[in-house]
Parts: sequence; C-alpha cells; structure tokens
Amino acid sequence: MLDTIKQFASEFFVTGDPLILGAQVSIGLAMVAIVFVLTYFKKWGWLWREWLTTVDHKRIGIMYIICSILMLFRGGVDALLMRLQLAMPGVEFLQADHYNAIFTTHGVIMILFMAMPLMFGLFNVVVPLQIGARDVAFPFLNSLSFWLFFFGAMLFNISFVIGGSPDAGWLAYPPLSELSHSPGVGQNFYIWGIQISGIGSLATGINFIVTILKMRAPGMKLMKMPMFSWSVLSSCIMIIFAFPILTVTLFLLFLDRFAGAHFFTLDGGGNPMMYINLIWMWGHPEVYIVVVPAFGIFSEVVATFSRKKLFGYSSMVFAMIGISVLSFFTWVHHFFTMGSGADVNAFFAITTMLIAIPTGVKVFNWLFTMFRGRIRFTTPMMWAVAFIPCFVIGGMTGVLLSVAPADFQFHNSYFLIAHFHQVLIGGVVFGYFAGLYYWWPKMFGFKLNERLGKWAFWFWNIGFYICFMPQYFLGLDGMTRRTYTYDFDMGWGPLNFVSTIGGFLMGIAFIFQVWQIAYSIKNHEKDTTGDAWDGRTLEWTIPSPAPMYNFAITPTVQETDDWWERKQRGEKPLAPIPDAKLEPIHMPKNSAIPFIKSALWFFAGFGFVWNWMWLTIPALVGIAICMLARSFSYDTDYYIPVDEVKRTEQLARGAKA
Repeated sequence: MLDTIKQFASEFFVTGDPLILGAQVSIGLAMVAIVFVLTYFKKWGWLWREWLTTVDHKRIGIMYIICSILMLFRGGVDALLMRLQLAMPGVEFLQADHYNAIFTTHGVIMILFMAMPLMFGLFNVVVPLQIGARDVAFPFLNSLSFWLFFFGAMLFNISFVIGGSPDAGWLAYPPLSELSHSPGVGQNFYIWGIQISGIGSLATGINFIVTILKMRAPGMKLMKMPMFSWSVLSSCIMIIFAFPILTVTLFLLFLDRFAGAHFFTLDGGGNPMMYINLIWMWGHPEVYIVVVPAFGIFSEVVATFSRKKLFGYSSMVFAMIGISVLSFFTWVHHFFTMGSGADVNAFFAITTMLIAIPTGVKVFNWLFTMFRGRIRFTTPMMWAVAFIPCFVIGGMTGVLLSVAPADFQFHNSYFLIAHFHQVLIGGVVFGYFAGLYYWWPKMFGFKLNERLGKWAFWFWNIGFYICFMPQYFLGLDGMTRRTYTYDFDMGWGPLNFVSTIGGFLMGIAFIFQVWQIAYSIKNHEKDTTGDAWDGRTLEWTIPSPAPMYNFAITPTVQETDDWWERKQRGEKPLAPIPDAKLEPIHMPKNSAIPFIKSALWFFAGFGFVWNWMWLTIPALVGIAICMLARSFSYDTDYYIPVDEVKRTEQLARGAKA
C-alpha cells in the first residue's frame, strides 16, 4: 500500500528539480497566507458576494487585469530563466527538459493568459462606459467567460508542479505533441487548459459584438463611436471566426491522444501539416486579435493628450476592418519553407505585404494627430509615442519575413524571435500599459504615481531594445530558436549576454510598476472630477470610480468626441442631475452559477488530463445541472430605486454639487 502511494506521488508531483521544488513550496505558502488573511479578517463572505459571484462588468474587468499581471510575472520569470540559460556558452543552469517546458509555457502564458485577459479586462472596464451602456449585453455570460478563462489558466499553470509541463512548443506541433513523443500528461494540461479558457474567449467575443451593435447610447451611430470601441468590435469579429478553429484543432489532437485517432499521425494515415495549417489559421489572426485593441488605445490616448480630434477617423475605421479581413489570409507565411509551392507562397507573401498598408495608415494618422497639437507627455502618452518607432521596426522586419525566398534564411531563427517580440511587446504590451495607466483613474478613482511610472517606462524601453535588437543579428548569424545551449566557437556569447542584461532591465521595470501600484494605493490623491485627463469620450462624464449602474441617466450623443464638444460649449464635469430626470435603474443580479460551473469544468479537465473518468463524469453531470439551473432561473434582475440612485450621485458629485 505504501509503495503504491509513493509511486503515485512520484508520478503526480514533479520532483527532482530544485527550481520546481521551490515553486511548489512558494505556491503552498501563498495559499496558506491567502486562507489565513481571509479567515483572520473575516472576508470570505465579502469575497463571495462582491467578487466571486459578481456580474458587474467593471469588477470582472478588474479581475481579468489582476490575473494578467500575475501571469505577466509568471511568464516573465520563465523568460528570465531562459535568458540565464543562454547568457553564456555551455551554461548548465537548466536541465534540457526543463528548458523545453519553460519556452513552451512562456509562449502560451504570455499570449493566452497574459495578453488576452489584459485585453478582455480593458474591454470590460471601458466599452460599456464609452458607448453609454449600463452593462454588457449578457452579464451572466460575461461572468462565465471570466471564470472559464481563470480555471483554464489555473489548469494549465498547475502542470508546472503537478504532472509536468507541456514541452512541445507553444503551438504544440505534431509529432512532438502526440503520444509517441509526449507520453506524459503535460500535453493534456495544454489541451484542456487552453480549451476551457478558449471557450470563455469565444463567449466574450460574442458578448461584446452584441453589446456594441445593440447597446450604444441614443445618437451614437457607428461612425460616431469612439475608436477604442471600434477596435474592440474588429477584434471580436476576428475572435468569433478564429477561436472555433482552435477549439476544433485541439479537439482533434485530443482524439489522437485519448481515442487512438490518427488525424495528425503520419504512420496512421494522418498529416501533421493539417495541424500546422489549422493552428496557424487561428494563430495569425490571434496576433491581430490582441494588437488591434492596442491600436484603439493609442487612438484615444494620442487624441486626448494632443488635445486634437483624431486625424482620419474614417480611414482608421476602414483600416481596422481591413486588418480583420486580411488577417485570415496570411497564415502560410509561417511555413514558407515547408514545401507549399511557389504559387501558394507568392499569394501569401502578397497578402502579408498588403496587411502592412492599413497598419501604416494608422501610424501616419497618429503622427498627424500629434502634429501641431498641445502634447502633454503623461505616462500613457509616453507609452503611445514609444510604440511608434518600436512597431515600425517590427513592421519592417515583418515585411522582410513576408518575402518567401528570404524567409528561407530567417525562418526558425532568432531573427523571427526578435520580430515577434518587437511587434507583440512594442504593440500589445506597450498599448495595454498605455490603456491601463489611462483608464486606471476610472477604475479606482485615483491616478498612478507619474514619477515611478516614468522610471518603469524607461527601464522597459531601454531593456527592450538591449534585449531584442541583438537577437536580429543572432538570427542572421545562424542561431535557431529553441536552442538550449551552444559552444563557445559559435560566436553567439557576447550578443546573448547583452540580450540577457536587457531582459533583466525589463524585470526591474516590472518591479517599478508593482512598487508604483502599491505606492499609489497608499498615497493617492482622489480624483473628484471624474475627468482625470480632460478626456473626450463618455466614460469621463461620470464619477470615478464609476457607480454600479454607470450612468444615472442614459446619455444622448450628438457627435464624435461628444464629451469634448460639450465641454467646449461650457458644460462642466459632474454637474448635478435634476431629480425629475432620475428613474429606477434595471440591473442584473449576481449569480454563483458561473463560478461553480467553471470550477466543475476545471475538475472535468483535470479528470481528462489523468484519464480519471471517476472525476470527469460527475463533473460533466454537475455542468449539465448548472445549465438546467440557469434555464429555470427567473429571478435574475432587480431595480435600483430612485432614492438610492440619488444618494449615490450626490455622494459621488458632492465636490461639484
């Protein structure tokens, strides 16, 4: 009996690596600390009522953002471990299998569990406020989307300490991801962690399309809508067409591993190239899914801090829609070297070059918006300005990669790694940082400290260029990605050492940002205006942080940048609302079903990972019961009475009443 328990424990827990043992101890201590704090301060009921069961889009957005910051830490630590391993020739800091697991989890976490939730967090916080809505179209589905993401991310992340991480690369190409090459459970964690969170992402895309198309304030025609909301609409259109491809692809891989199918196994009549085509039919639109909302953020930030209308509004809209369409016709440029044929390569080379045109249009629009503007170099504006040279370099190297013959030199090299990070850090991360700083006062009622923010900005930017510019030259010198170690005579040591220094400078920048948040929470000055940056759109017309119902009176929009135009006509922020205009406000009730249902999906996924049907089947039955319970839930909403609305507004507007 004891021997059986020991054998099970040795298979269940990851052992033998001091770094992983340290992670296991840290996770255990953190969980104990969280339970102790919640118990000592008697906050379990508060946590359940206010957060775990909430359907308020603003709180859901904040939870997305918190999760993304934690995932940025986890993915960033993975990156620094890789850079330490590659800092000098012949380093033996990481074992080879541990290194393979780290570069796999780093990619998955940064794209799917850091960039996506940060994007969805800003969607939730900003879009209903920008379009004058009181919530999203489907608040219950919104809560379910978050918890599916959360539990999918947790299922993926526990593989590091339980069972073993996936190590077939962040896109899990066969045959590396098949049973023949990955017989352990790591790849199962990959499939089910992404599958569960991906369903939540698809639901979010549907939710925000309906919200934007059906819940805009009276008078807000589509061509009067703020640019960030346009970018969200464009991104969500891509989500609803791209994510079903991911769902089907992972399900087919699941059937290969669990049911003995041979969709992607060559010796069984399948074709690994079918997987590669499918995963990139999702994967390349995914890059634009996460970067297009950043374009919307830059449009808002540049217009606000240049104190000018966005130059070329219509062209920006058409550029975003053009990217949404063209993004589905570029995927083959990821495998120009794999024998697709000259005609196919030529077609996808041309489409890849074409998609650079609408992106270039946006860059010129931002530059012309800043031209002769009264620019204020606040922290959000600094991130927006820093994006432009960074993304231009990334775009130019992307056009180089689109040249099929030249790609035979660049493919699978560190040149590609540098380009990929140039676009995704310079575009996505810089953009979402700009958005986070910009809308932070609207979320929490105070600004983040500017001095610490600028220290973080400079460490991020200097570290970024020191880290990734050498990698272009390493790629041209023949260093391939996924390289675990290299000999002294390869000549790659000095550039890798410089790159590692840059990586640690970005790590220092992250520490500054954490310090900035903690310092600002302790020493903040409350925003009493609701319009912390002298903004242009509807979210700046209401108190900060926004009330539960957002708008006491549904606004009426007359033109683009309606709030800015109203201020030019003499309207003041947070003017008192006449009592006669107030009415009871219809709101959705909180629900425990999304949390419980998503937790059951976690257990079902965990059962599939280990092939424990005794766990999977009851969990699936529980999911079905949750669906039935929701179907027969009729008491799902309530009205906030006028007296409560009046008290809330008077309290929020007291400084201006």
